[in-house]
Amino acid sequence: MKFKKANNNKNNNDSHSRSLVKNIALILLLFFVMASVFSLFEDPNAKKVEDITLTELAVRISEEKVKEIVIEGDNLDIELKDGVKERSLKEKDTSLPETLRNLGVSEEKINKVNISVKRESEFSKLMGSLLPFLIPLLFLGLILWMMLGQAQKANVSAMSFGRSTARLLKPGEKKRRTTFKDVAGVKEAKEELEEIIDFLKNPKKFTDMGARVPRGVLLLGPPGCGKTLLAKAVAGEADVPFFNVSGSEFVEMFVGVGASRVRDLFKNAKKNAPSILFIDEIDAVGRHRGTGMGGGHDEREQTLNQILVEMDGFDTTTNVIVMAATNRPDVLDPALLRPGRFDRRIVLDNPDIGDREAILNIHIKSKPMAKNADIRRVAERTPGFSGADLANLVNEAAIKATRDGKKVVSQEDILASIEKVMLGPERKSHILSEKEKKIAAYHEAGHALVGHILPHCDPVQKVSIISRGKAAGYTLSLPIEDKHLHSRSEFVDDLAMFLGGYAAEKMVFNDLTTGASNDLERAAKLAHQLVTKFGMSEKLGPITFGNRTETIFLGKEFHEQRYSEKVAAEIDVEIEKFITDACQTAEKVLTENRGKLDKIAEALIKKETIEREEFEKLMG
Repeated sequence: MKFKKANNNKNNNDSHSRSLVKNIALILLLFFVMASVFSLFEDPNAKKVEDITLTELAVRISEEKVKEIVIEGDNLDIELKDGVKERSLKEKDTSLPETLRNLGVSEEKINKVNISVKRESEFSKLMGSLLPFLIPLLFLGLILWMMLGQAQKANVSAMSFGRSTARLLKPGEKKRRTTFKDVAGVKEAKEELEEIIDFLKNPKKFTDMGARVPRGVLLLGPPGCGKTLLAKAVAGEADVPFFNVSGSEFVEMFVGVGASRVRDLFKNAKKNAPSILFIDEIDAVGRHRGTGMGGGHDEREQTLNQILVEMDGFDTTTNVIVMAATNRPDVLDPALLRPGRFDRRIVLDNPDIGDREAILNIHIKSKPMAKNADIRRVAERTPGFSGADLANLVNEAAIKATRDGKKVVSQEDILASIEKVMLGPERKSHILSEKEKKIAAYHEAGHALVGHILPHCDPVQKVSIISRGKAAGYTLSLPIEDKHLHSRSEFVDDLAMFLGGYAAEKMVFNDLTTGASNDLERAAKLAHQLVTKFGMSEKLGPITFGNRTETIFLGKEFHEQRYSEKVAAEIDVEIEKFITDACQTAEKVLTENRGKLDKIAEALIKKETIEREEFEKLMG
């Protein structure tokens, strides 16, 4: 710890030194600029005054060329009869006439020159003697003042190091306010949160009945499903202050800073009570304790301990609702999940088809849409999309329409953006040779034909041999309605569809390419899940098998292998059987429908893309 602090002090000193050098350079640059500006005001045509010696002055007076001499201290301003001006210096403590007489100038010649004395003011004398000392002192004083300012800023930042960095959304900020109208779907979650809103508005109604204040609400769900947006909507509906902070903002390299920020955060929330305190990605500090990695003095554990104390310690009377979001509830510490801390757990799922349509309608409000835009069809084509995915989809469609020079977003723009979000942008520069194009066409035709013939596969929506992302081509098959349960028959048919491209290449070209590598990976993964996770193997029966070894993770125990080598060999045999049967099924379908396979491939070679309507015509 001392080493860390020493490094930090060294870094601060280096930073202050760099800042000081920068300020000095800035001052010097300022003086240079000022000198340059003053030089601009000098008259370049002005005659320069020449300095002469007293001997030369005596010669000029003897030749009667001098008109006037003005004495100012020891300085002599000389004006000749022809208008030329010169300067000189007289001897100290000696008058000018006496000096001239000593140089051989006659009294008569001296009397012909108009000699006057100009007295120097006391202020000029004083400034002339003080300025040489004052200017360096003022320069040094300016440098010291800037150094003290830097040091004061460093002290202020050091004192605020342990303060919370939470963003505050005040109730009166209507422009940034979010309500349930801005959140589509998640009806059950909204109903559950209505009680929280009602309590924040009317806490006395609940306390009179002896109801305890709910301390925390934990939002669980996959990334992008709207956890943060829903928390903002609760604050907007309740019209209370909303403190938003990320779990990673508590963790610092110094021990104790995270706990200090937690205390400061809850202190500010209590001052503004009733209020909502939202901790996003709470798993950054809320993981299991006691893993033996870092010990009890680990910074993350101290931060978690402080959160536990603040949520349900000695003070349980404040009207502060703590909301948190995570997509990893399995790694959270049990003490964080017990009643009294997070009393409510609200699970959010990816939206179904109706919710997707409602979410899309919210995102298209600010965009000019064409009359042919069918949002319901877009919702049907986006199963598994989260709310964030749908927002990104609409944004990509607007970008595409703008790039194409359109004034409105059309249905074609949205459908093209679906494939861009799912697979990546089109690789127009990736041009296939005639041979590769034919192989890709038969490969994708094999997927599409097997998927169309087998009864439990999803309908084929689109087939293309245009490269997108890492794929040289793709077959888009999507369900007509959302599915929550999947049968063994569906998985078996999906395996055959995965291997349709592999079987088509082998049958048509009597050879294999690397184009089927991704299909084989997906098929092997699905077959492994069928045997070890879903219990759908006829030989092994309804038994699940965990991984042989689990990698160490913070908050999880290390498990040795869960099954024997004999069982592992049986699992491999069953996986192989699933894949072999699927490959045989695909080959049978393609052999029986070879004419349709050729039709699809020829259409792909000619058009490169086949939509659902045209594909169904080809299939009769």
